[in-house]
Amino acid sequence: MGLCTGPSLLALLFFGLYQAAPTPGPDYTPSAEEQTEAENYLSQFYGDVGTTNSTARRIVVKSFENDLETMQSFFGLEVTGKLDKKTLDVMKAPRCGVSDIGRYGHFHGKPKWKKSTITYRITQYTPDLSRSEVDATIAKAFKLYSDVTPLNFQQMTSGTADIMILFKNGYHGDFYPFDGPNGVLAHANSPGIEQGGDTHFDEDENWTLTQKGVNLLLVAAHEFGHALGLDHSRDREALMFPTYQYVDTKNTSSLRMTYRESRLFMGLDEQCSRDLVFDAATSIRRELYFFKDGYYWKRSFYFSGVRLKRVRMTWPQIDYVDAAYENKAKDIAYLFQGTKFWGVRGYMTLPGYPKYISELGFPDWVTKIDAAVYVPTTRKTLFFVGSQYWSYDDSKGEMDNGYPKMIFYDFLGIGTKVDAAFENYGFLYFSSGPRQSEYNYTTRKVVRVLLNYGWLNCY
Repeated sequence: MGLCTGPSLLALLFFGLYQAAPTPGPDYTPSAEEQTEAENYLSQFYGDVGTTNSTARRIVVKSFENDLETMQSFFGLEVTGKLDKKTLDVMKAPRCGVSDIGRYGHFHGKPKWKKSTITYRITQYTPDLSRSEVDATIAKAFKLYSDVTPLNFQQMTSGTADIMILFKNGYHGDFYPFDGPNGVLAHANSPGIEQGGDTHFDEDENWTLTQKGVNLLLVAAHEFGHALGLDHSRDREALMFPTYQYVDTKNTSSLRMTYRESRLFMGLDEQCSRDLVFDAATSIRRELYFFKDGYYWKRSFYFSGVRLKRVRMTWPQIDYVDAAYENKAKDIAYLFQGTKFWGVRGYMTLPGYPKYISELGFPDWVTKIDAAVYVPTTRKTLFFVGSQYWSYDDSKGEMDNGYPKMIFYDFLGIGTKVDAAFENYGFLYFSSGPRQSEYNYTTRKVVRVLLNYGWLNCY
């Protein structure tokens, strides 16, 4: 199941299948022990972030009711401010140890790693599994994020890594001791220096790779979301929902973050930036693709909104796209990466690729195509490199004579270079930096000037 096709396995795993017990009558009276447990729960997960336990635990009735209402609202319970059996059942469910009263997206301040390669080290292993099983499972959990974000993860076996990982019970060196089996399963810090990103698993749990005990992959996937900057979500279909429920992990192709969560890493902020610069753009079968840093946004007639996905998740041979164009008559789009290019038909890469751009007639000094666009009225493809452009005859399979020519002279008004280009409804669109020119090729005039981000539902 892909990012854009509805709830994924990960979207359900930690997290979205919790079923609370039926609500008993309104006259339920909690015991003194249950009242104390509820106060402790609210202090830990709904108290003021950054305060001490003594100040976070406000025993006055009004504050208890307010925190309880917040918790009930978070879990989709009836908001009464009263401690009933259904609320207690949710409180007793195994869960993550991170507070629930963040911003339901990124942690406050949107902390993030300021580099693309993040190191991690497992300093203490669980005896429940072999070291090789733990290593493989932790690597698989990180891969769920590297598949849909610009981040890469590298394991270290010594020294200090960005994310330090350990299995230990009770007090384990921070201010949040574990509470024994079936309570808090694990917790993680948000990105930052020193202990930022560090992730701890409660050794009192029975860690497994199956339905028995606590499945390590499911918990690790959730906790690493925190280590990368995500807070808890109140969406039961989200990876970052705080309570645990086992979901079968055998179908690893379904282990994907939801589209909603991937946007929090790369896309939501970048997508709506007025300074957004495209690497490439093209139509493919009536859908528009806008490429950036190994990802693409897709705008379609077949669904509402704009969807983000990693290039190699669609076309595994291609890491990023420098330029792209579609020949609609042939139902083929061409994607360029450095000196190579591929022909694709929809999501399928055609046989015989990759080929080299030198086969198109480019001189050796051209090592990268900046932009390309097919002009249906002339049946020619325009290739842009630096301040120059070429005209390629698709029917003959060769460059036209007299090229390259200067962009500035032949396309007055679009600038001196082109970062991305595509055709849509008879107009050509040339992007230079964040600005884009809507161009009438017949009259050779700029119709209007736009910003790139306007194509991505940002106004």
